[in-house]
Amino acid sequence: MELKDKIIHESLKLFSLKGYLNTSIEDILERSNSSKGGLYNHFRSKDELFLSVLSEARKIWRSKVLQGLNETKDPIMKIKKLLQQYADEYLKDVADIPGGCVFVTLSVELDDQRPDFSAKIADGFDRFLAMIKRFLDEAKATGRLRRDADTDMVSRVLFAGMLGASVLYGIDKSSETLDKCIAALIGYLDSLTM
Repeated sequence: MELKDKIIHESLKLFSLKGYLNTSIEDILERSNSSKGGLYNHFRSKDELFLSVLSEARKIWRSKVLQGLNETKDPIMKIKKLLQQYADEYLKDVADIPGGCVFVTLSVELDDQRPDFSAKIADGFDRFLAMIKRFLDEAKATGRLRRDADTDMVSRVLFAGMLGASVLYGIDKSSETLDKCIAALIGYLDSLTM
């Protein structure tokens, strides 16, 4: 692994565990086995490093959560697969994000301290929420979702449930708790399907 990639990967791990503001340059240098010169050869500032870490975090999230969704045409199954992969493939990925969902960690930490960074994370949340709603709208149009189901509300409940599951998992790393949360979301979705 090249030094630049190692710095990004180790910073991502640290940000998931400690947050952006509580991770020092010294922490990053120690974990990536780099010098200040090595770090600043690739990144002009910690802020620039943050943007690279955010980009890498998005790639990891997409590869783990969205994998194989195109293999099924059923939008309800897509949502169920997405929920399950969010838990099993993404949240439980201690190799890349040992602290749990880095987006949740950073959005809470940076909201008041760095609204510019928080806005970038919120944009990703908005796009993900729109994707869930799109699947629900498709399910409703094809008769897979009850006609009286409000797809905006349902998408928000599912999204909020995923964030809540992430927070609970981040606290105690209990697979049992996480699995119950995801099962509850799938059960809620099942109660609305035809």
